[in-house]
Amino acid sequence: MKIQSFYSQVVDKFFLVFNCSVVVVFFAANAQAAEKLKEIRLDYAYYSPPSLVLKHFGWAEEEFKSEATSVKWVLSAGSNRALEYLNSGSVDFSSTAGLASVLSRANGNPVKGVYIYSRPEWVALLVPKDSSIKSISDLKGKKVAATKGTDAYLFLLRSLHQHGLSKRDIEHASLQHADGRAALEQGRVDAWSGLDPLMAGSEIEKGSKIIYRNIDFNTYGFLNTTDTFAKQNPEYIKRVIKVYEKARSWILANPEEAAKILSKEAKIPLPVARLQLSRNDFSNPVPGVEHSKALKVAAPILLEEKLVKKGANIEKVIDDLIDSGFAKAVIR
Repeated sequence: MKIQSFYSQVVDKFFLVFNCSVVVVFFAANAQAAEKLKEIRLDYAYYSPPSLVLKHFGWAEEEFKSEATSVKWVLSAGSNRALEYLNSGSVDFSSTAGLASVLSRANGNPVKGVYIYSRPEWVALLVPKDSSIKSISDLKGKKVAATKGTDAYLFLLRSLHQHGLSKRDIEHASLQHADGRAALEQGRVDAWSGLDPLMAGSEIEKGSKIIYRNIDFNTYGFLNTTDTFAKQNPEYIKRVIKVYEKARSWILANPEEAAKILSKEAKIPLPVARLQLSRNDFSNPVPGVEHSKALKVAAPILLEEKLVKKGANIEKVIDDLIDSGFAKAVIR
């Protein structure tokens, strides 16, 4: 009888603890579910047409209006700035080139790529209209502008390597994209690894010439968040992707109107906006195998140029960066 009583007490205590745990978990889960963000911080960039369309129509504001979540917009002038804002906590979502995101994550920043806003051919190597430079090989000993930490800089490095050169064979001028364009047009540099829409503007308005282009060296446009935000706010990520999808679909159906929005937002002539949009492919927004392969082919340049921490496992970095689950849940 004593043994039976002992076991009865053990069983009673077990169910008491179990039931209390269930209650605690239930209320904690509901408290978390009930918690709403007061503000969503999105970046917008002239190299990301969907972000401009989204901002123009106020679709993010509409999406979150019912729960009084405000939307804050922050301008990113390049991938390096976008990643700085993300990693400092100034934004929740940032628009960057894929390889720039890899570089950031490899160096310890918890970047998470959740959506592809386009596949752009947004970078090429340009020289002034009267330049005698005709090829990559002619850049040896020349002064070349490119913004560090962006696809433009990595494009330059990959192009040099492909032609048997390295950054030690040129004089690199580390300038933000707009300053690089100005330096090219004023003759202060011999070449510029440009970025649209500035590149398109320099071609049309100043006659600058592309001496090298390679769409395979242009990594995809990634919409990023952080590991922490992804873990704590998965539903918000899906809703941001939802409005990005609305913008992407609208651009595909209304290319001329999209060019007008880009022209207005970026303060560029309409022909320049049209040229930029013509160099974007909006067909595959779900990050996955295609994007992983492209980044893994590109990633060796990060090791060769010692841009990442010694011993970094770049393939794992890319696998950890790309998260297709959020986009797949929205885009069916």
